[in-house]
Amino acid sequence: MEDGRKVVVAALQFACSDSASENVDTAERLVRDAHKKGANIILIQELFEGYYFCQAQREDFFQRARPYKGNPTIMRMQKLAKELSVVIPVSFFEEANNAHYNSVAIIDADGTDLGLYRKSHIPDGPGYQEKFYFNPGDTGFKVFETKFAKIGVAICWDQWFPEVARAMALQGAEILFYPTAIGSEPQDEGLDSREHWRRVMQGHAGANLVPLVASNRIGKETIETEHGNSVITFYGNSFIAGPTGEIVASANGKDEEIIIAEFDLDKIKSKRHSWGVFRDRRPDLYSVLLTFDGSKSRP
Repeated sequence: MEDGRKVVVAALQFACSDSASENVDTAERLVRDAHKKGANIILIQELFEGYYFCQAQREDFFQRARPYKGNPTIMRMQKLAKELSVVIPVSFFEEANNAHYNSVAIIDADGTDLGLYRKSHIPDGPGYQEKFYFNPGDTGFKVFETKFAKIGVAICWDQWFPEVARAMALQGAEILFYPTAIGSEPQDEGLDSREHWRRVMQGHAGANLVPLVASNRIGKETIETEHGNSVITFYGNSFIAGPTGEIVASANGKDEEIIIAEFDLDKIKSKRHSWGVFRDRRPDLYSVLLTFDGSKSRP
């Protein structure tokens, strides 16, 4: 029997400064290192060009947004992807006329920009005040056919919703990717969500029988707000899960790291098809998922 279709995925993890040029340099250095380790698809963390600015509601932070077309960071990553023949999802703060989005552009291994996904679920809580900056995404959940695999990419808070992972899997995603920025909760020093965060995504991998890659930042970031300083310590713990939800590679909570895993996509496809969860689905019974309150009848 011939070898299956194998792909090597990587997640990067690093601390951000508040200098876009420094952070993009760091991202490029780590992408190059991941490529040297054999990676084909390399995930960079969410909004990696600077500090996670959503700790505060400040109008001056809208100046961090850039249009999708002609975006210098995306263009730089296109050049890098083509040089190394790797796939790179690139997270960025998008300005689209008077709208703003938390977006990711998917760069294929020949440098082609395959398109855009805009974050659908926008959080709003202490330290994570994204609704001030971002419109709800309007792209819907998408799958991108890259050189190495069909991939689904969603962003941070999206990762808490099983509907997102299932929607991407139904469209043929063979691997799921989640760039992330998550850490401590400014309003509750005793709340540590890292294991909950991991287990939820492990469940997505296992429920859909697809590998999953999550990249998170590390480091302590302080943002000046109208009520004084807000501080988040980002807890890293980037990881790669296999198709039964098992952790196959994991970073720690404090170090710059590159984690790598190889998957045989043909072997996983056979397991996914034989397991029967997609055969036995009952979409005719799922209309309740289209409601907020669980009511079966909609006005």
